[in-house]
Amino acid sequence: MKKYGLIGYPLTHSFSKNYFSEKFKEENIMNCGYELYPLANIDLLPQLLMDNPDLSGLNVTIPYKESVIPFLNELDPTAKTVGAVNCIKITGGSGKPFLKGYNTDVFGFRQSIKPFLEIQHERALILGTGGGSRAVQYVLKEIGIDCFFATRDKTPIFFKNESEVVFKNVFEYSELNEHMMKAFKLIVNTTPVGMFPDTAAAPEIPYEYITPTHLLYDLIYNPAETEFLKRGKEKGAATVNGLSMLKQQAEEGWRIWNSSDFI
Repeated sequence: MKKYGLIGYPLTHSFSKNYFSEKFKEENIMNCGYELYPLANIDLLPQLLMDNPDLSGLNVTIPYKESVIPFLNELDPTAKTVGAVNCIKITGGSGKPFLKGYNTDVFGFRQSIKPFLEIQHERALILGTGGGSRAVQYVLKEIGIDCFFATRDKTPIFFKNESEVVFKNVFEYSELNEHMMKAFKLIVNTTPVGMFPDTAAAPEIPYEYITPTHLLYDLIYNPAETEFLKRGKEKGAATVNGLSMLKQQAEEGWRIWNSSDFI
């Protein structure tokens, strides 16, 4: 039996197990299973692999999209450029497993946001500087959209070695003003703020300056309408949640795990 799963911590918000279980049932895919593997520390990954030699693939979620990289044998070029991994293909069976990392968030985000982009979305404000924000920046820069970042505290970002600094044009939420908010017609939340169960929370941006020309995109899918999206909609902005992105990246992960094109 081929086994797949999701690593992260905690995993109470996970969509993946239900999605793949339903996929296996609806498409009559036999001898496959999908489990959740909550790891309190990423250092537990080698033991997980030893205990589950039949694992053929893993998805990776918060907070391990970056810290999982040292445990991998190889990175796909896109994942290497982005600096974050959310999909691992495992080969080698019960011998010494070979782990190759991919970033399917890039594919999922690209496919899901394209239908909503308009001419005024030439400049984006990305909320957060974690693994998800790296994939978002990669896609938007590819499209030709200038990217800026907002975070609660930008100081730690600049303590990294110069070779590791991937974030430029970083602001703290407290620095955002009316002029800046009007300049960023596309705002993407890549943080977990507002995710179930803390659904009353929202990123600390000045929502009073949101207009009907804005597009607010939230990588969160549970709840379907976060407080971030709700406040944007109240100002007339277009809003999109992360469900379509999640489905797209899940299908891309399945293709990676089961195609000889990805070695």
